[in-house]
Amino acid sequence: MPTVTPYDFDEYVELATFINNQPVFALVDGTVHFPLSPNKTVQANKGLLSATLSQDGNSILTGGEDGRVMRVVNDAAEVVSEQKGKWIDVIASGPNGAVGFASGRTAWVVANNEIKQFDHERAVEGLAFAPKGLRLACGRYNGVTLHWVVGNGAPVDLHWGGAHTQVIYSPDGKYIVSSMAENALHGWRMDDKKSGDVKHMRMAGYPTKPKSLSWSANGKWLASSGSQAAICWPFSGKDGPIGKVPKGFGARDDSMVVCVACHPTEDVVAVGYIDGMVMAVKMADGSEALLRHPGKGPISSLSWDAGGTRIVFGSEEGEAGLIDVSE
Repeated sequence: MPTVTPYDFDEYVELATFINNQPVFALVDGTVHFPLSPNKTVQANKGLLSATLSQDGNSILTGGEDGRVMRVVNDAAEVVSEQKGKWIDVIASGPNGAVGFASGRTAWVVANNEIKQFDHERAVEGLAFAPKGLRLACGRYNGVTLHWVVGNGAPVDLHWGGAHTQVIYSPDGKYIVSSMAENALHGWRMDDKKSGDVKHMRMAGYPTKPKSLSWSANGKWLASSGSQAAICWPFSGKDGPIGKVPKGFGARDDSMVVCVACHPTEDVVAVGYIDGMVMAVKMADGSEALLRHPGKGPISSLSWDAGGTRIVFGSEEGEAGLIDVSE
């Protein structure tokens, strides 16, 4: 049976993850908590707006109301960049220590001890780095813009009407998917390099906005929130989900899925609900395992450890925990 070690914080948990195999929790008050280290707290920002795990898994990156982008590692915080007067509400981790972040209509990338700025006509709502090559995708109103960080290559605009609030690359880099302000996802297939053409894919039918996205380990499935079940779109085959229907896992009639996190090696998805429940579901047969009973508020963050035997979660009400699923 899974065992849960609970933690209780006073603030919304922006990010629950692992650094060097230890659970870490970043809260909106700007504090980062290491409950096993032993119960150490680091002040990263004065008001935290965004946080993500670095690609190497050895640090977390935070952005705040103080204009600072911070890297928290070894129980200490260091400044990556400071943009005075800006609110850093979008952040992304790239290869070889690169960091992308945005405020308003401007995105920046810090890489190789240099900073590069990218200006847009509309506010940047989402950021993601390509899995190969230093390329940044910026979600905005009416589409996504792709920038090469190194060199002077022209940006590429992927147009689709509406507000694109989050952006994510598939693990193989063939697809870019954005969540939208309407109740839908939109995707582009990027692997036709000779013609430069892209294929559009619209993934709609959600009762609420799908705000949480997670790729399965092999990239065959894209899990998403926004319904009474975790909606998983098939991306195997040449055209991904075009002409296919998604599968729903962990369906409940009395609650909505607000957070999803796919297992690092297996086709299993952890599902967090608006009432605080956490469940794990096998995609092969839909079998379910209850990991945590409902709590005080919606799950705001879920992450697996590298071995796939533990999960950390945080909620909007400050409840958090470490779930051991190894037994």
